[in-house]
Amino acid sequence: MTELLVASDDVRPITALDGGSGPSLLVVHPGGGDATAWDSVTHHLTDDFRVVRINRRIYAPGADIELPHSMAVEAADIVRVTELLDAPVLLVGHSSGAVAALEAALLNPSAFAGLFLYEPPMPTRELLAGAAGVRARAALDTGDRVEAMRIHMRDIVRMPTSMVDAMFADQEVRAACSAYATAQIADDEAIDALGIGIHRFAELKTPTTLIEGDLSPGHLRERLSDLAATLPNARIVTLTGQGHIAHLTAPDTLANAIRDMAEQVLRV
Repeated sequence: MTELLVASDDVRPITALDGGSGPSLLVVHPGGGDATAWDSVTHHLTDDFRVVRINRRIYAPGADIELPHSMAVEAADIVRVTELLDAPVLLVGHSSGAVAALEAALLNPSAFAGLFLYEPPMPTRELLAGAAGVRARAALDTGDRVEAMRIHMRDIVRMPTSMVDAMFADQEVRAACSAYATAQIADDEAIDALGIGIHRFAELKTPTTLIEGDLSPGHLRERLSDLAATLPNARIVTLTGQGHIAHLTAPDTLANAIRDMAEQVLRV
């Protein structure tokens, strides 16, 4: 595994983890962590693919997060990293990382042979965070990172309260979540700043696989369905028995779904 380094449009350094060889996969990780969150999925792919995982700027260690954060900035970062890769490139995004990936595809459609998007929480009919995001920001501004992340998990992601309580009862999980609280709340706000509606994607003809878990929160599946109805060349694949974190609970299953998409668009 090596690290790529590229200057962004605003001259900030962007890093990415680079491993394997073969056709190019560019992965944009979800919120609440960094590129290593996809270690297990990557392990199943690097024998046959070059897997490059961008470290999203707001989640980089010691990141100086400028507010308001913008998905347009992330989209530009993704395009800059793509310029280092051999075509064709399959762009893979997860959760808020999939939102950034969609915006990158809109910014430069010709850069990507296909899109593989795992439950991007696009504001299709309603905002993602809304009033809950205001409460999360207020908690964060008072220094209560744990409460900000509770609000994010319970009221924005809409995980069951009992599950959230169980997560935060674990000291290691609580510490890990709170470490990324500043970035996560900025991430939520950047998605809401896109505004409600996805008509701008109606002309994006890039082949797209939209991934959902049948156990995922209903609003994520609804948003995915709206995207499928808007994107002209999209299909939905449902992971049975999985929710929003199949990269942790079923990395082999998720890797196999990526392989299926790669066979269609990367000529493998």
